Amino acid sequence: MQDTLTTLPLNRDWRQVIQSYIQLTKPRIILLLLITTAGSMWIAAHGQVDPKLALITLLSGAFASGAANTINCLYDRDIDTIMERTRNRPLPSGRVSPRDAMIFAGVLTVLSFGLLATFANLLSACLAMSGIVFYVLIYTHFLKRYSTQNIVIGGAAGAIPPLVGWAAVTGDLSITAWILFAIIFLWTPPHFWALAMMIREDYAIVKVPMLPVVAGNEFTSREILYYTLALIPTTLVLTYPLGVMGATYGVIALVLGLWFVKKSWELIQTPGDYFTARSVFKYSILYMMLLCAGMVVDSLPIVQQLDQTFLAFVQPFFSA
Repeated sequence: MQDTLTTLPLNRDWRQVIQSYIQLTKPRIILLLLITTAGSMWIAAHGQVDPKLALITLLSGAFASGAANTINCLYDRDIDTIMERTRNRPLPSGRVSPRDAMIFAGVLTVLSFGLLATFANLLSACLAMSGIVFYVLIYTHFLKRYSTQNIVIGGAAGAIPPLVGWAAVTGDLSITAWILFAIIFLWTPPHFWALAMMIREDYAIVKVPMLPVVAGNEFTSREILYYTLALIPTTLVLTYPLGVMGATYGVIALVLGLWFVKKSWELIQTPGDYFTARSVFKYSILYMMLLCAGMVVDSLPIVQQLDQTFLAFVQPFFSA
């Protein structure tokens, strides 16, 4: 009986420790990054992704993103202690020490590079490392606390995972890979600015110059609209002129993009409304997930056959 009573708290402690380290990596952000990586790999492999390579690449991507996010938490622990949204994170709450967090980030970095270099290729491994360096050094250290363009320029770090996925499959970077990079790059500001509008007061208290804090919600909402408008033609480049995606993807991308614009326009009408900003933020996540799903669906053989049948049917009407 005594052994049972002793074991239960120990098991609970270990679960709490593991949970704290997982929280350091910001798993919800990682999931979204992995979705873009998987979509990129699927396109690069024409729907024939090697399962082992996919598993290793996604695991390595999770490790790299987790390392970058952990170091970000280390750097920001002073302001995280103050902000309502972040004060219960593992470092501000004292559940993980800065030393242990740094060791954890180092282990994740080594694992990511080692796995990609061994089982994929050196290019994908170096790209993953560049993502860590850019996010930690450029965004977290130089931009986040000093520039209103922190999200715009820093967004390049979040756009690297598709490059990693593409390089893991092909060993190089084609124009298609860079278009995928551009899609994520343009998607990032609307996503994070909508969040920043929701927690504007928190950022103002710790003097982080997010665009809503410095320029106001009205200006930020207009910027969000501009970026969502730019997303539509960028996503459609994959269909024309590149031709790597078919009509099905094109329709999905267009519908998703137009709805994103609609959401952004609603935000312009009520720039100070928390719930409208939250609606844009939540939709931005759904947008990216469905866009990547559209890439996968478009690559299915049966969908490609339907695309060809449809194009053969409508072509005489345009050539007449």
